Amino acid sequence: MFTGIVTAMGTVKRVRRTDRGLELTIACPYRGLGIGESIAVDGACLTVVKTGKGTFSVEAVTMTRTRTTFGDWKAGRVCNLERSMRLGARLGGHLVAGHVDGVGAIIRRQALEDSVLLDIRTPKLVFDLCVPHGSIAVDGCSMTVNAMPARNVVQLSVIPHTLDVTTLGGARVGTRVHLEADLIGKFVRQLALPYLAGRRAGT
Repeated sequence: MFTGIVTAMGTVKRVRRTDRGLELTIACPYRGLGIGESIAVDGACLTVVKTGKGTFSVEAVTMTRTRTTFGDWKAGRVCNLERSMRLGARLGGHLVAGHVDGVGAIIRRQALEDSVLLDIRTPKLVFDLCVPHGSIAVDGCSMTVNAMPARNVVQLSVIPHTLDVTTLGGARVGTRVHLEADLIGKFVRQLALPYLAGRRAGT
């Protein structure tokens, strides 16, 4: 489990295909990483399979690659990182599982005096779980839905600190991002489905 508060940015040092999946080796400032530890890499929960001096390696299997942009990653890419939260620690963002629901694309970037507005085209699955002022994870960053200006479009208002310490500062029109809808919203929708199905059937 994660909070969506990015604690470091890493740089991809190597991308290698193996019979176990796509292996990503990432340089980062973390110390004391252990084999089997979970790290959110641009919001996707991946397992550390190797560690080195200032680096760690993770593997993205087929199912993970179909739901993320990892298949397009190259050496030199910068990514957002978060180690899994400790039970009892402050929850500074929101509950983030590290399970990417889909890939979105930035379709508008507007710089304001004190922030940047980003409009993101989202898959229907993600959009249907969003509400104004609700939570969404974007490349692992806990963000607030500022507005929903069009069908399947969510808008973020990104503050200067977030622009400085995450990859959202470099996001431009066309940038593809990992999206995770609000975890609580997923459970509410699943519990409500039988009721909604009954209403549609007139029962």
